[in-house]
Amino acid sequence: MFSKATANFVRHIDQNGSLIHVSRVNNSCKLVPMALVVKSNRIWFWQRPKYQPTNFTLSDLLLGDRELSPEVFETELVTYEGTVGDNICGKLETKVGSVCGTVEGQGTCKLQSCFGKLKKQELDVKKLLHDSSNRLVDMQHVLMQQLKKQAEVLAIVKERILTTESCSITQSKNEKYIFQAVFGLVGMLGSFVKCVQDSSHVEKNSNVLLKIPSDTVIAYSILELQIKKNGHYDICLQPGTIGGFEGDSPVMSCPSYDPFTDKVDGSACPVPASCAWKNGSQEVDLSPLAELPQLTRHALCKKLQETMKDRAALSYLQCVLEELCSGETLDTAEQEELLESQGKSLSGKMEQPNSDNHSECSHPADAAHLHAAHLLVSAMEELSDETLRLLSESRADFLWALDKLMRSVRESSGPLSIQCLPVPLQDNQAFHLAEQLLSSTNVTLKRNTDSLWTEREDKAGVLPLLLCLSIHGLSLLFNGQK
Repeated sequence: MFSKATANFVRHIDQNGSLIHVSRVNNSCKLVPMALVVKSNRIWFWQRPKYQPTNFTLSDLLLGDRELSPEVFETELVTYEGTVGDNICGKLETKVGSVCGTVEGQGTCKLQSCFGKLKKQELDVKKLLHDSSNRLVDMQHVLMQQLKKQAEVLAIVKERILTTESCSITQSKNEKYIFQAVFGLVGMLGSFVKCVQDSSHVEKNSNVLLKIPSDTVIAYSILELQIKKNGHYDICLQPGTIGGFEGDSPVMSCPSYDPFTDKVDGSACPVPASCAWKNGSQEVDLSPLAELPQLTRHALCKKLQETMKDRAALSYLQCVLEELCSGETLDTAEQEELLESQGKSLSGKMEQPNSDNHSECSHPADAAHLHAAHLLVSAMEELSDETLRLLSESRADFLWALDKLMRSVRESSGPLSIQCLPVPLQDNQAFHLAEQLLSSTNVTLKRNTDSLWTEREDKAGVLPLLLCLSIHGLSLLFNGQK
């Protein structure tokens, strides 16, 4: 509830900016100027990082007895009040062999945030640089010893947005949900999934008021640190500069990648038809989806298209696949926590199936299938609601034709002959749908009597790539062609 309210605030005042919304009220006291935050990058480079505030500041991390005293500039920001409402309706149901699952939901939800007058506190970075000159990081500090992961980066809080008075967040819900098991979609991929004996029903009406005290941090921004093995460090002052630890390979970021020209910031960047791409140890390769049995592929594709109509369900599915790909097992508590994080209600407890009434999938999860599915769902999750709606309504022949067209455009050094337009897209209605899909990711598809080409807007970022991946993945599921 608090997280949704702060996320809406950031989306309204600083969309695509540097502000990070605070997801927990309990983190507010940790987010002081110069506080250390751990930034953890996700599996795929387009996924938003996770941020975890710590109990330490930069001063705690540096060698020497002299404590750093940050100087802070304070200004008034805005007065904020917002209301967000959703009509929720969706259903997922599947059964493959002994694997089954149903999630059904409908209802309404209204979230009203009255943060009132807000103020901004900003760290005096010049003074910090002067005061910390020639200081070294204590590489034996407990925090440094625990930061072993390559994808983790240390950062300091540069600015924060605070409330100036007591305020409130109100959420009104009317929900009805049925929960029977972790998505049967996962079972289609060969995962170890148990079925639940009886479906559980819950109807819930709630009206929750959350009082927020003054001086509560609701958003903040950071500066990443580049730390060398000998303890020397630099504060990343330029926007987009990536921090990290010496000896680690930075995670690849590709915000301006153009899948239609194979260019990254003007440099050649080959991407084969299989969409192979390296991000750390992960390969962006959807081809394992084509290896699934035909009936499984078609069922999986249909269920994914249904899931795209419910963003909460899509996000939940992404969480499940991410945990399975990392080798974790989803127990009852984790399932309940995941559902709760999506604003859903779970009635009853996940029962352990007994041998008399249930059978289990005896085959272990296929890692290649799971990673390919996680790649596809993660790409879909970043797309806009409009893009997801259009994809959910797309037919198999259309997806195959658009996938083929985009590969042709990518492999061509200039405009294509109009004769290269696949037959299914020669229909004006289908071509218009293709135009809509590309336009939703800030790419324009154009044609005249002789030629066909695309034009990409600067603000498109990584969205065209995610659309390419989504279309390619759905086409593989429908058609099975690598």
